Amino acid sequence: MSERRRGPWTIVSERLAYENPWVRLRHYEVRQPDGQASVYGVFEPHNLAIGIVPVFADGTIMLVGQHRFALDAWSWELPEGGGPRDVDPLLTARRELKEETGLTARRWAQIADYDVSNSVTTERAIGFIAWELEQGEPEREGSEADMQMRRVGLQQALAMAMSGEIRDGFTLTLLAAADHAARHGRLEPELAAAVLKPSAGEGV
Repeated sequence: MSERRRGPWTIVSERLAYENPWVRLRHYEVRQPDGQASVYGVFEPHNLAIGIVPVFADGTIMLVGQHRFALDAWSWELPEGGGPRDVDPLLTARRELKEETGLTARRWAQIADYDVSNSVTTERAIGFIAWELEQGEPEREGSEADMQMRRVGLQQALAMAMSGEIRDGFTLTLLAAADHAARHGRLEPELAAAVLKPSAGEGV
């Protein structure tokens, strides 16, 4: 291939190093902005990352917990998943919420759209807040067979994130986004009050 520019970088060559049904990894031979030769690897998920903050009327939210293979560790996080880039993210969010928790929601609002880790991946994440919830039965995939659910106040979840009990970056971002939206008039007053409620209890 002929060399081409990407901003101040020059791509000398590229190749597909690995691909499976969910991700691909591209390897680049490059010249850095200072002209030095180097290499660059870019991780490209096929899907959008989708996350949901499901808020109950009492100010609690639903967390899900599962063992994460990559880190070999248990993780409490918000309901999350992935969906094709050519599908409405809200449709994916509805599916993921039902699949992982059994919840359906009458009301939805988008609260986040960001690049997950822009030095190494093209992954884009979109987050929603969901309310006016109704509980049903989860419809989990085989990889989610160990999943557990836990209801905590959103403010308590933020404290869990600050203490390190919640470590998932997407969850941290969405908790902060929901809190910010509530404090700055971006949510309906009743929903904002639930999000900011300081003493919402914990349940399962």
